Amino acid sequence: MTTQTSDRASDYASVGFAGTIGCGASPAVVVVDVCLAYLDDGPFSDAHGRFEEARSSADRIVDAARAAGRPVVFTRIELAPGGVDAGWFAVKVPGLVAFEQGSPYADFPKSPAPLPGEVVVTKQYASAFFGTTLASTLRALGVDTTIVLGFSTSGCVRATALDATQHGFRSLVAREACGDRDAGVNDANLFDLDAKYADVLSEAQIIEHLTAPGAP
Repeated sequence: MTTQTSDRASDYASVGFAGTIGCGASPAVVVVDVCLAYLDDGPFSDAHGRFEEARSSADRIVDAARAAGRPVVFTRIELAPGGVDAGWFAVKVPGLVAFEQGSPYADFPKSPAPLPGEVVVTKQYASAFFGTTLASTLRALGVDTTIVLGFSTSGCVRATALDATQHGFRSLVAREACGDRDAGVNDANLFDLDAKYADVLSEAQIIEHLTAPGAP
């Protein structure tokens, strides 16, 4: 942590931000939009490999969750032709054409990818909770904590982590498993999430929670 970041964190804490939510007894991993659009030569890929680094971390966390018997839920974006079901979001972000039905860019990479029987939530907007059955599915599974990771930190990860809190789940975010085009934007959004809406934890801390005694 840089001196500047440490000073900022101390300033926020001094006025009552950055409390700790903690992990509950029944966490699930929510893998947000880890898809080909952000990887390799996809239209949203970055020249610095940030998304690939996040994908690798996500893969390790998903493996740990499965080994511990924890639920893993994947999300994907799929839009109707012309983005008619994404409203002004599709107007604001014309690049969402990459997620129209039939586009290969919406597909999952080789890993992490859903296994047979794992839930895949299809969405049209940023939050994985908005207009979907995600909250009901998690509650039916007995989940009390969502571990959110994926792409992109400032967009769909942030929106999903915030909505997890607003739906009554403990919200955790896996730092290394979140990717964005710009390092500054990525770090600023993780800082703000940690200050206000979620606990942002390292990959090692997340895996420790997933593999703690009491896994089903």
